[in-house]
Amino acid sequence: MWGGSDEADAVAAIRASLDAGINWIDTAPAYGCGRSEEIVGRALREHGGDALIATKCGLRWDRADGELRFDVARPEGGRVRIHYNLRPDSLREECEASLRRLGVERIDLYQIHWPYAPHPLEDALGELLRLREEGKLRALGVSNFGIDDLDVARRVGGIVSVQTPYSLLDRRAEPEILPWCRRHGIGVLAYSPLGRGLLAGRIRPETVFPESDHRGANPAFRPAQRQRVLAALARARPRAERLGVSLGNLAVAWVLAGDGVTAALVGARDAAQAEQNARAADIRLPQAERRALGELFPELPWAAPPSPGKR
Repeated sequence: MWGGSDEADAVAAIRASLDAGINWIDTAPAYGCGRSEEIVGRALREHGGDALIATKCGLRWDRADGELRFDVARPEGGRVRIHYNLRPDSLREECEASLRRLGVERIDLYQIHWPYAPHPLEDALGELLRLREEGKLRALGVSNFGIDDLDVARRVGGIVSVQTPYSLLDRRAEPEILPWCRRHGIGVLAYSPLGRGLLAGRIRPETVFPESDHRGANPAFRPAQRQRVLAALARARPRAERLGVSLGNLAVAWVLAGDGVTAALVGARDAAQAEQNARAADIRLPQAERRALGELFPELPWAAPPSPGKR
């Protein structure tokens, strides 16, 4: 979905991240129809160090007893349809398959990738709690959940984290999700802290994305929006230079300094990007500086996520 990647570069990126002090990796079986988990497992075995693994469940390419989420290219060629599925038997199958692909006996953080109202969340979380009791999962989390689903998850119990998009260009989590997590002591794993690459400063108005890259169809990536981001980055550049960091590092540091944010999930295509990303963790951004930086950037018209069914 990001225009393709090289497997050797992906392994090198993971190993470089671990060498730079990153101690956990987030993945999902839906990324590459299981290939991403295999790569993570391989990289960790080759590296030989300890790292926490976070993966997900609830999206199947090998079962069709749920609503279509999207279709995507398979690593080996052709396309496959991805379906929502939170049925307890499906979640158990997924967990066992992820354990095999990752080459581990226990997954450190297991997250429901997307809510799906037609399959009761209570039943899904109940099965994950049983898997945790069996020692196959260490902790449970959710991803892309709204407040109503979060309230259900909290009543059932067991979740320790919420994965949500959050960046200088995407503040949708601020009105409800972040306050809810602070109120209930739930960790926040912020994904797309670089605005899917826009905040790194290398995407120009004339950049053309390949057909396989989902960003080309996202309204936030229209040339006029890219120009707005580049203008904001130009205004932010003196701050980055004063701190001796890249614009991307500054953007990630802004996310990490958010009240209640536990971690930022930053993607990397290769070892050089991974090493660069890790430097953001060393930046301590005062709240006054964070507020001033936030005022420089526009909120973009991100494509609305699908809402399967209603709870």
